[in-house]
Amino acid sequence: MSKVLVFDFGASSARAIIVETDGESLKTEEIHRFPNNPITVDGTLYWDIDTLLDEVKTALQKADGYGFEAVSIDTWGVDFAVLDEDGNYIERPVHYRDKRTAAVIDEVNALFGGADKLYEKTGIQPQWFNTIYQLYALKKARPESLRKGARLLMMPDLIAHYLTGAFRNEYAEASTSGMLDPETKQWSRGILDTLGIDPDIFCPMINSGEIYGFLKSDFTRRRMNIPVVAVPSHDTAAAVAAVPAEEDEFLFISTGTWALFGTELQSPVISGEAYRAGLTNEGGHSGTVTFLKNIMGMWLFQEIKRDLEAKGTPMSYNEMEKLAENAAESVSFINPNDESFAQPGDMIEKIRSAVEKSGQQPLSDTASVIRCVYDSLAAEFARTAEDIEKITGRSYGKIYMFGGGTKDSLICRLTAKASGKKVVAGPTEATSVGNALCAFVGSGVISSVKEARQIVIKAGMTREY
Repeated sequence: MSKVLVFDFGASSARAIIVETDGESLKTEEIHRFPNNPITVDGTLYWDIDTLLDEVKTALQKADGYGFEAVSIDTWGVDFAVLDEDGNYIERPVHYRDKRTAAVIDEVNALFGGADKLYEKTGIQPQWFNTIYQLYALKKARPESLRKGARLLMMPDLIAHYLTGAFRNEYAEASTSGMLDPETKQWSRGILDTLGIDPDIFCPMINSGEIYGFLKSDFTRRRMNIPVVAVPSHDTAAAVAAVPAEEDEFLFISTGTWALFGTELQSPVISGEAYRAGLTNEGGHSGTVTFLKNIMGMWLFQEIKRDLEAKGTPMSYNEMEKLAENAAESVSFINPNDESFAQPGDMIEKIRSAVEKSGQQPLSDTASVIRCVYDSLAAEFARTAEDIEKITGRSYGKIYMFGGGTKDSLICRLTAKASGKKVVAGPTEATSVGNALCAFVGSGVISSVKEARQIVIKAGMTREY
């Protein structure tokens, strides 16, 4: 296999990319890009799954003449759908920003003796959007949805099911749920029993390099038996496989709607210190662990941009960057992970309010608000680097930043300044590149992820700050 059709779903947009390799070089071509906009139905925020799957079908039609030999998929984490045995929806995928978890978080944590005790069992930071809270909220609201014969599919599994009919749960994506045993890497029977969730709703686990199944005949006019290959299908895990690092130990920031700051380890670190630092242990490629912190990231800029558009003063991301660059360095800061920023709407006012409530110097204009977000993110990145170095006992000289956020050179420069470390930025499309590289490793075209990273380095997709 030398050519794969990658589906890369982010929380705000998605793309289909043809990635080709000869084992030494890499060629990518985006063939279809489409927005990923949620919808509200009866007061609940859902992913618009019907539209997304229609776009998948459109992408396959566009790709038909490219001679791709396999399909691979990655998406964001935590969200899921529930289907019956015939593949019909029992529950469509709800957006992680929906408020349904708010009423159950304390109840779930109490079942395990507190959030810290739940962390000890999973290594996953208990956060308001985690699958464990979403699923328990569903159980309380509509217990009949989890009846015998129901099948829970995480988002990449759901798309693979659409393409092949297979019912499988991919390990890296499943690890974001907060319901896996970190040692066995299987669904934790103890956690499910405590929640009162029937373990039979989960599907057999599939790992990177294995095959979900083959494309249904109505998705291709070419030859049959085109496999849908499992990769580390949580987008962060896929992207980490494309980090252009020579060294085995490195720091990374996956920059998109979320900023995922972490390092790659061979085994989880589950300690009180890691819990208090907000660090989580998610599944990575080849059995590795991505030890990282979820930071609100470019979401803050997206919401500021939407605010400005609503007020009749639209501004592009480039214009926002230039405005912040020309503004004075911030003397007031926010915590980017404050839960008040999690919901859409009125972001500029939320930021100003957070600064004033903390007794800092008020933000006088739009430029100071935007610059405050830049400086606050850079400061949070620097603090997280210090936490990881302290907990792992390692010292890192570089931070590898990748993803769409690296188009913004100011955040890269401010991160380098705040952390005192060299920043290597790129590739921009790290998730889709890492996705494809893992598919190539699984097929034997590339021998290992280490070799795959050498290909990314040779491709010259990076800039240094």
